[in-house]
Amino acid sequence: MRDLPKDQLNPKIKNVWRINDAIWLTVVFLCCFVPFLIAFFVESASWILIVLIVIAALYAVGLIVWLAVLPPIRFVRWRYELSEDYLDIARGIVWRKRFIIPFIRVQNTDTRQGPILRAFGLSSVTVSTAAGEHEIPGLETHVAEQLRDRAAELARIAQEDV
Repeated sequence: MRDLPKDQLNPKIKNVWRINDAIWLTVVFLCCFVPFLIAFFVESASWILIVLIVIAALYAVGLIVWLAVLPPIRFVRWRYELSEDYLDIARGIVWRKRFIIPFIRVQNTDTRQGPILRAFGLSSVTVSTAAGEHEIPGLETHVAEQLRDRAAELARIAQEDV
């Protein structure tokens, strides 16, 4: 079996994941919690109070898991490597995925940067093929731009050789 790719993401990506996950968990929590809270004020049934406590407990457990436990594991499992012929991406905790993207198949390379990534000075590189997109998140912006440009150059060379 092929060795894992050698390059890792920037460690700041763990904080980006934490912020993104905290936002999503809070939105889901509020969507579940607020209707029952309103119902509790309208009709003070004891079962509604139990549901509110369960939802709050699940939110607390979710915060612990998604903000403390998963980011370091996710970071260790995320790797990539750019060779002369292909881009190799490995990721996943429970369901591990490995993508080998030959440059002959690459149609487009982009960098993306949302507000949270921008706040940490990070960007993502997206490589598009006919089969879909593959993203490498959490690279320093200058590293992401270099990777994007190098991948585009290797794709152009590979397509000229055909």
